[in-house]
Amino acid sequence: MRIWWLLLATGVCIGSTNSQDTCRQGHPGVPGNPGHNGLPGRDGRDGGKGDKGDAGEPGHPGSSGKDGMRGQKGEQGADGRVEAKGIKGDPGSRGPPGKHGPKGFVGSMGERGLRGETGPQGQKGEKGDVGPIGPAGLKGSSGPVGPTGVQGPMGPLGKPGPKGDAGPLGPQGEPGARGMRGWKGDRGEKGKIGETPVLPKSAFTVGLTVLSKFPSSDVPIKFDKILYNEFNHYDIATGKFTCHIAGVYYFTYHITVFSRNVQVSLVKNGVKILHTKDGYMSSEDQASGGLVLPLKLGDEVWLQVAGGERFNGLFADEDDDTTFTGFLLFSSQ
Repeated sequence: MRIWWLLLATGVCIGSTNSQDTCRQGHPGVPGNPGHNGLPGRDGRDGGKGDKGDAGEPGHPGSSGKDGMRGQKGEQGADGRVEAKGIKGDPGSRGPPGKHGPKGFVGSMGERGLRGETGPQGQKGEKGDVGPIGPAGLKGSSGPVGPTGVQGPMGPLGKPGPKGDAGPLGPQGEPGARGMRGWKGDRGEKGKIGETPVLPKSAFTVGLTVLSKFPSSDVPIKFDKILYNEFNHYDIATGKFTCHIAGVYYFTYHITVFSRNVQVSLVKNGVKILHTKDGYMSSEDQASGGLVLPLKLGDEVWLQVAGGERFNGLFADEDDDTTFTGFLLFSSQ
């Protein structure tokens, strides 16, 4: 600190930035207090030099001097020499991998690729457990009547049964040979008016019901709706008409077609005589057929579906009928 004040007191320039700048002097410091006088010397001799007094208090620092004048701009230095390009250094070692960047956006769906080749067939799996028993199925329709079995041996003669009711009138026998003409007899008495001769009769009309519609194929159709069968010449158990009076008959049938096609045949003694076919479209339809047929005693006539179950669309309900009719035109007796 003392050196600083001494420099200020002597006017030495501190902090000059340019040799051409003038230095600003500070104000002189306050003079220090005078030192104490030394002690008087001994008699007869010169007294020695007194001790140096204590330094005075440092003066206050002077105010800053004014800025000096700005020097002239120096000349521009010479251009530096450009050296030749050095040799390329060796590549540095590979730095550590950087951190993973943020997840990219989902790209658009690509085009569908080609179908790959079929892979090899896998190994056969183990057999699964037996599943639970399913519900009982619906009852199937009755199957066709089987062929007649071989007739068994005759059993032992039974006891005579009770007398039965009188059977129907049998068929009229063939006329006998004409005899020789006899002598003319006497005129007899006038007789009473005789009864009207009984004409042979045979006729029936039967139909299907809701229970017997869509009958089985290739067997006689069993019509179970009896409209007329006074002489029981039509048997509802077998579905067949049996001739009890030889003669000429007319048979006809009217059919309502629904749900599937229809193909029926009129059969005489196992031979198909008349065929009728109708293709089902989209609503109920009707078909019919009829013919005149000569019959002998014991001949059988019936109606049956031909062509399988796909052609048994014979239908019946409260508003639609399927019927079978036959009657005697005249006997051959």
